[in-house]
Amino acid sequence: MLNFILEPLSFEFMRNAVIIAVLLGILCAVVGSYLIVQRMGLLGDVIAHAVLPGLAIAFYLGIDIFVGAFISGTFSTLIIAWIQSQSRVKVDAAMALVFSGFLALGIMLITLLKSKLDLHSFLFGDILGVTGDDVMRTLGITIFVLVMVAIFYKELLFYTFNPLGAQAIGLPVNLIHFGLISAITLTIIASMQAVGVVLVVSLLIGPAITAYLLVKELHQMMGIGAIIAVISSVTGMYISYYMNVPSGAAIVLVVTGFFGLALLFSPSQGILTRPEMASRGSKVLQQLKQLKK
Repeated sequence: MLNFILEPLSFEFMRNAVIIAVLLGILCAVVGSYLIVQRMGLLGDVIAHAVLPGLAIAFYLGIDIFVGAFISGTFSTLIIAWIQSQSRVKVDAAMALVFSGFLALGIMLITLLKSKLDLHSFLFGDILGVTGDDVMRTLGITIFVLVMVAIFYKELLFYTFNPLGAQAIGLPVNLIHFGLISAITLTIIASMQAVGVVLVVSLLIGPAITAYLLVKELHQMMGIGAIIAVISSVTGMYISYYMNVPSGAAIVLVVTGFFGLALLFSPSQGILTRPEMASRGSKVLQQLKQLKK
């Protein structure tokens, strides 16, 4: 058993991959919790695909592609807000349009600019190909986002559950909103190498929504979500190593499996275990006993 655990860690690429998996698990769970409680899960999907044009342009200009990704992802949210404020279009429809538009623009730019950018790697990830620089970048993003969340937790909590009240008492709601968008974009950028933009939303949303079924408080949701995400990420890595399957897909499937278990067996929200189901089951048993008599 010990050899089963230690054998993959004898390779440097696996050690780097496991470290990044742990960091991303914590980061995605914390940021994803805010998306869940604000019912903005689709926003993560939009930003994940909206980074592609920035990647293509930055690669063509010879600058850091992650800078381009951050600018492009943030710009997409500004467009969504502008469409929502200037028309009768609902936010979900605006998100769907921006999502598809930016994805198409990214693919078009990669073709027109004859970019040698590895599109497959960014779409589906390659966590086994991460380097020491990738680990340090992810560590830096994780520490920065977590420190900001810890410092401004009360303000973020108030804004998340009562944005109108936060505005009424004078909190800088626009700045808080931009901060959340920046945290989401940074999280997606950090996760691209691991699971790719296609699967990053599952890692961003899955652990948080699983924890949402288990606990009620936001800080508890972040903690439980982080534990679930770390376990899922590391388990997915070992599945990838021993079964020779794509690591990103393995991680996401484990996350989905945890959500399925919570959906069925959560003590308070589980389909099979919630109080009304238990009372209904007891009534059925009583009726069966009466029939036997």
